[in-house]
Amino acid sequence: MKKRLLAAAALSGTALLTACSGATSTPAPTGKGELAGVCPSTVVIQTDWYATPERAAAFQLVGPDGTVDVKKGAYSGPLGDTGVNVEVRLGGPFLGGQPVPAQMYQDPSITLGMIPTDEALQARGKFNVTGVFAALDINPQIVMWDPASYHVESWNDVAATGAPVVYSEGKIYMDYLIAKGYVRPEQADASFDGTPSRFVAERGKVMQQGYVSNEPYRWEHDVKGWLKPTNYLLVHKAGYEIYPHQWSVRSDKLAELSPCLTKLVPKLQQAEVDYVTNPEPTNQALLRIAQTIPDGPPITAAGNANSVKVQLAEKIVGNGTDDTLGNFDTARVARVITAVTDTLRGRGQQVPDGVTAADLVTNQFIDPAIGLRAQ
Repeated sequence: MKKRLLAAAALSGTALLTACSGATSTPAPTGKGELAGVCPSTVVIQTDWYATPERAAAFQLVGPDGTVDVKKGAYSGPLGDTGVNVEVRLGGPFLGGQPVPAQMYQDPSITLGMIPTDEALQARGKFNVTGVFAALDINPQIVMWDPASYHVESWNDVAATGAPVVYSEGKIYMDYLIAKGYVRPEQADASFDGTPSRFVAERGKVMQQGYVSNEPYRWEHDVKGWLKPTNYLLVHKAGYEIYPHQWSVRSDKLAELSPCLTKLVPKLQQAEVDYVTNPEPTNQALLRIAQTIPDGPPITAAGNANSVKVQLAEKIVGNGTDDTLGNFDTARVARVITAVTDTLRGRGQQVPDGVTAADLVTNQFIDPAIGLRAQ
């Protein structure tokens, strides 16, 4: 066991340190190694956003010295000595506003996509995907507020404040919070632009969305005009229990990719363990990517380091209900299906009948021996 974990830890790889504006200069796959001829020569991982600590397991696979392709919005390099390369593609504007499931069906070169459970269900029937690895056990999504403006101890207190709750339009969780009575319809304000500007301008008289592993630290340490603590509630604790990053394959490619996934998924598990155990090398890579690819969210070395601490403290990264990192609790997925189906149909959207946890996720490729261990 110990030898296997140490061997997997070596998968940080060492690609040529490069930043380029056109085609990458990543070395060609060697074609020799345990994944050569089993997996695609380049394993493409499509993320849902920029390079951040919540998505760091993908960048950990490449290692700290990968190639940054500014034009493509990608980070790539050899996957250790496995004989294949990894290309991690940024999401957000690089997707042109398209959801990851749709992008995976448009671009067959994508091997894995980071997709939350609710979006996988929303795409069901058009762009079917199957989750094979849960990098994060708990959704870091929060609603945050100024404790000097509002006294809130639980989700039951939010509606009583009457405060505007600012969020990004289209987020399914807000419809869920409204349906549960945690947020009044008139409080929901879908004008969030990703910046602290309104929060600061209104001196904390609004609540807003964020990630527990990002915004609270930034607001307290980096946001001029604020620079003080905030309080927050995890959306997960409202009963909205999605897995935020289901690393998924197209369902119609699951059988074809199974030999690859059998060998690859344990390496994904180990990459997450390795990252939170020794985050600094990959955090430096995240910083370099942010400095090379413009217009992304503000990222600092101190913020990256704090993010890992928060992710562990809040069990964003964790073993879930057992000693394994990365597997799915299928009973929880079933609860999510019920909650999200009701929410989407409340919006007037169609959701296929009879969707089960087995339609959305599988633990077939998970190594149960890989998980976080008590220090």
